[in-house]
Amino acid sequence: MLKLVFISAAICLLSVNLFAAGKNELPEGAEFWRDGKYCRQDNIDLKKAGAGTIRAKVEGRWQDFTIQHLSAIFMEWNLKERIKSLEGIKKQEMPGFAGPHSGMVASHGCRRSDSRTTINNAVKGMGFLPEPDAIGKLLDELHSSTDSAMDYKLNWLMDLYGRRRDLLDDTKQVSLELYAKPDFATHTFLNQMTDPAVSIVFLDIPSFEVRAITQLIDPNDPELTEYQRQVVEYVNGIHDYFHGAAPRKSIVAVYHVIEVFDNSPGSARGKRVVPPLP
Repeated sequence: MLKLVFISAAICLLSVNLFAAGKNELPEGAEFWRDGKYCRQDNIDLKKAGAGTIRAKVEGRWQDFTIQHLSAIFMEWNLKERIKSLEGIKKQEMPGFAGPHSGMVASHGCRRSDSRTTINNAVKGMGFLPEPDAIGKLLDELHSSTDSAMDYKLNWLMDLYGRRRDLLDDTKQVSLELYAKPDFATHTFLNQMTDPAVSIVFLDIPSFEVRAITQLIDPNDPELTEYQRQVVEYVNGIHDYFHGAAPRKSIVAVYHVIEVFDNSPGSARGKRVVPPLP
């Protein structure tokens, strides 16, 4: 058990060393923090998200995007590999960095003072949100088993990705902006606050690219809806469930799927599979 905790801690430390941005200066005129306490986007409109449409300011103009479902082959690959990784951890095997947990998020839009371009790419830990009508139940389960043994937690996650997979929302991926706060912002955060469109690539065979519109939810925003508060609790809770309690709640990134490409070598080679080509 101690070895499992050590592995988890090592992964966290490695991710800090490899993926955290350096101290940055905000571009002139940028106002990403309100009252110096929390962020709130002004480049995304979710009023029609319940009807399957998301409006966002992408590449300098407001556009409507249809929210899509992840492809069946993506879901099969993703959940199968997650369960395989958890089974390996139960055997005290070191998890790999490839696969569905590590999504490479490419973003653009905000040029930091330390670069001549706005392009950025960063590896983020990815996961699923539950369907809205299931999030409350799963939150209760997380809270009630926080102090359970690691084996229990691993089995709970495997059951969620297997027998209870229908509880997962296949129109989204989620992650955390672990380091973004008023006195420090990653380049990914700055770009997403400027232009919310991103490309997420997963390194594996098969390989997938998910294009998405990013919604950032700050736990310190006083005007969060009840559902948004549940999302903050769930995504931070899943992270802490495995890695241990964090010192603070982090900003949640919800990636609303708008396109999926199959980047596998061979016949696919970057073919768009969602929405299907005519």
